[in-house]
Amino acid sequence: MSLAQGRHYLAIPGPSVIPDRVLQAMHRAAPNIYAGELIEITRSLIPDLKAIARTAHEVAIYIANGHGAWEAAVANVLAPGDRVLVLATGRFGHGWAEVARRLGAEPEIVDFGKDADIDLERVAELLAADRAHRYKAVMAVHVDTSTSVRNDIAGLRATLDAAGHPALLMVDCIASLACDRFEMDLWGVDVMVAACQKGLMTPPGLGFVFFGPRAAAAREAMARVSPYWDWKPRVDPQEYYQFFCGTAPTHHIFGLRAALDMIAEEGIEHVWQRHAQLARAIWAAAEAWGQGGPLRLNIADPWKRSHAVTSLRLGAPHGTALRDWLTENAGVTLGIGLGMAPPGDPAWHGFFRIGHMGHVNAHMVLGTLGAIEAGMRALGIDHGRGALEAAAAVCAVR
Repeated sequence: MSLAQGRHYLAIPGPSVIPDRVLQAMHRAAPNIYAGELIEITRSLIPDLKAIARTAHEVAIYIANGHGAWEAAVANVLAPGDRVLVLATGRFGHGWAEVARRLGAEPEIVDFGKDADIDLERVAELLAADRAHRYKAVMAVHVDTSTSVRNDIAGLRATLDAAGHPALLMVDCIASLACDRFEMDLWGVDVMVAACQKGLMTPPGLGFVFFGPRAAAAREAMARVSPYWDWKPRVDPQEYYQFFCGTAPTHHIFGLRAALDMIAEEGIEHVWQRHAQLARAIWAAAEAWGQGGPLRLNIADPWKRSHAVTSLRLGAPHGTALRDWLTENAGVTLGIGLGMAPPGDPAWHGFFRIGHMGHVNAHMVLGTLGAIEAGMRALGIDHGRGALEAAAAVCAVR
């Protein structure tokens, strides 16, 4: 008998759960795009976005998803033929490298695997070997949504500085912004890309590129930047339409304004702490289940795990079977094991992910964990006991 009736819970790592307050802000008639409220609201987004990214520098907003933000970042600072060092810890490092390649840059990918973070000693060796400073940029993903690894961006900046290397530090924070602690200026990040559909709790459609003075100087040295991706008119618009290179994404602006208000009211430090505590509850449950069965956290070291998404290994065909059971019988959708095995490989069915980003609280996480345990029981998947008690204990800590 299915018990999936009622509001379905999308526990995937983005698009994340959209708060009712954001949906209500978007549920309105189209505004005037030439004067009035929309212009004022758009301008109000800028300081609040900077506050979340912890930067005093610039942010450009694009009508785009995360892939568009990738392209915008590359288009403004990398010319055809420029060499870039890409540090991959999952699918999304490779994705950003491919965007750079298709725009004419020459990415050199160093793949650290699907269950490890960036090896800073290896990076130091590569930078030391680049005596001619051919690398124009080093690209990394703060949290790779596929593997759920969280990389040490402050350590990466320190590695660049120790090597005396002038490459720009470019970081993908699409999964981590407003979930995991990120300090753009303190950590010395030159370019950061993000999107609205994860920690910023807004339906997909807006991409962001934050950039500092070194990146701005690199943009000035570019011979050509396509009109749409050029960030210069977007951060210093002489007319309102230049914010978006055309018609504004009206209802996304209203939704994002509501989401930023929610984050400001909670406080970014509390947002980070809430995500960390809920993540630890999920890890506690997973570790208990793993004591008596095949389930394993993909990232073994808790200090290297994301607070926004958790990738788990269950073995084929249990990952897909569990996801299907939860959708059909419990009203919960888990994330697929993205990029963990090639499509068509039976091993692809051995993974799943839990998204716990943005508008989530204790009962949402505990309910998801309870549904997962029910699914493992129904499917006869071996697992240890005490998982829900362990998660509840973490949530109870004040």
